Amino acid sequence: MSKPAAGGSTSVGSARSALISILGEFVAPYRRPVRTAALLYALTGLGFGEAASRQAIARAGASGLITATRDGRETKWSLTERGHQLFIEGTRRVFPDASRAGRWDGRWLVVIAPVPESHRAVRKKLYAAFRWAGFGNPSPGVWVTPHVDRLAEATEVIDSLGLSPNTVSFIGSPAAAGISEDELVHRSWDLEKIADDYDDLLTRFADKKGLSGEAALFAHLELVDALRQTPYMDPHLPDALLPDWPGLGAVKRLQDFRTEWAPAAHAHWLSVARLD
Repeated sequence: MSKPAAGGSTSVGSARSALISILGEFVAPYRRPVRTAALLYALTGLGFGEAASRQAIARAGASGLITATRDGRETKWSLTERGHQLFIEGTRRVFPDASRAGRWDGRWLVVIAPVPESHRAVRKKLYAAFRWAGFGNPSPGVWVTPHVDRLAEATEVIDSLGLSPNTVSFIGSPAAAGISEDELVHRSWDLEKIADDYDDLLTRFADKKGLSGEAALFAHLELVDALRQTPYMDPHLPDALLPDWPGLGAVKRLQDFRTEWAPAAHAHWLSVARLD
C-alpha cells in the first residue's frame, strides 16, 4: 500500500472524529471487516500521526463501536451492531428529510434543567448532547426546540446525567406573555454565526473540482467530517420559524459536493481496503 500524498496539516478536528467519519462513510455501508492498515491509510492521509491514529482505533474498539478479529498476521475491524445503529441515527440527524422543514404543528419542547457552575463536566455533557439534539439555550438553564419528537432523547440525557430531580419539561405553544416567538428563536441560536460558518464551509470546498483517486477520498472525508458537525450548530428549524433561511441552500450545495465526489472516493477506498 503506497503512502498517501495528502499528509501534513488537516482540516479535520481530531483523529477520533476523522475515524468516525471513515467508519460511517466507508465501513458501515459495506458491512465487511476492514484492515487496520486501511484505517491508518485514511487517517494518516488526513494528516494525523500513526500513534494518534492507532490510539483512535484502539479507543473506538474499547468503546464498543468496533470489534477486532485476527486474519493471519493482520487485524481487521468490524462495526458492532451498536455501532451500526449509531451511524443510522447519526445519518438521519446530519442529513435530515428536507420535506420535514415544512411540516410543523407550532409546538415547542421546553426543558428547564439548571446545572450549578461547579458541575462543569455535567454542564459540558448536557450542552453537547442538547446541541446535537437541536436544542437552543435562550436563557441559563432553559432549553427549547421545535423538534418535539426528541423528548425521549432529551429524557435519556437528563436521566444519564442525574438531573431528573431538578428538571422540568413540557410541550406546548408560546403564550402571549413574555418575548415573541421570533425573539425566542434569535435568543436561542446565533443565526448570523451559523450563516457565516456555512459560508466558510462553502468557500473551503467550492474550489475542489474534478477530483479522483486519493484526492477525492480525502476531500470527501473532510467534507463528511464537516457535515457531521453541522447538527451542533444548525438546529434545522422549520420553515415557519425561518422563512428564506440561507442555511438550507448551503446544506444542499454541500450535500451536492458529497454526491459528486462519492463515486471516486468510494472507488479508491474499495481499492485501498481490498474490498473491490
